[in-house]
Amino acid sequence: MGKVSIGLRGWRFDEEEVFTENGEYRPMDDMDEDTRTRLFRLSALVGSPCHACWLIHGDENITMCNVMEVVYGEPLAEVGVCSDHETDFLYWYFEEGGDRFRGEEELQDEFLEWFADGGRAPDGYEGMEHVDTDPDDLPEPPEADQSELNVDLPEEEQERIDLRDVDMSREYPK
Repeated sequence: MGKVSIGLRGWRFDEEEVFTENGEYRPMDDMDEDTRTRLFRLSALVGSPCHACWLIHGDENITMCNVMEVVYGEPLAEVGVCSDHETDFLYWYFEEGGDRFRGEEELQDEFLEWFADGGRAPDGYEGMEHVDTDPDDLPEPPEADQSELNVDLPEEEQERIDLRDVDMSREYPK
């Protein structure tokens, strides 16, 4: 068994950590905490709008946004992009120094600030080649315990942040 992406490209899982030999999902209690957290988070991300499209179109034109196809970063600080904007993320990450935020919560904010400030991959930038094998041939995931979906913040501390209201010219603490 090897590495697999589930639902969205990007996050890769050890196949034997997630699936039994029969190809069914393992019970969540049998998975390590990071795998569980990422799988729960994926259930919330699949079908969500691309972060870059959302910056362009906003909530009022959300129907114009493409759906996320790829996820990079850490849960709750991830960058989710469509295939049209994946090259922008990869360019920022590999060519503009975004890799210095690998594994850090700042990855999402730093990419979105760069993108909102007009950062884009140059025409012809190829990015990365992906190989999809049987992308629709996955078993149904186990039911998530809703209390585990809010990984870090108690409900009273959670809030929706509208990035269009953030002053990108201001120096924010890191």
